[in-house]
Amino acid sequence: MANSPSAKKRARQAEVRRTHNASLRSMVRTSLKKVVRAIEAKDAELAKTEYTAAVPVIDRMADKGIIHKNKAARHKSRLNAQIKALTA
Repeated sequence: MANSPSAKKRARQAEVRRTHNASLRSMVRTSLKKVVRAIEAKDAELAKTEYTAAVPVIDRMADKGIIHKNKAARHKSRLNAQIKALTA
């Protein structure tokens, strides 16, 4: 356990940051799940609208470092490919 005052403060800050980051990660997962559910339901219009809502969320979290930028790009690419396959 932290002993010095500065180490105690860092521990407090890390805990606050951890819970905040967990909330942001959860938001990304929820937006991804909405798109996936729409794709599984074969609803192309809903999938497109959910995808357009999810992209800014994914990008914002990648910018903040919550998820890696390559992971964000991978999610966007795969979801877009699935939506295109759905409409074709």
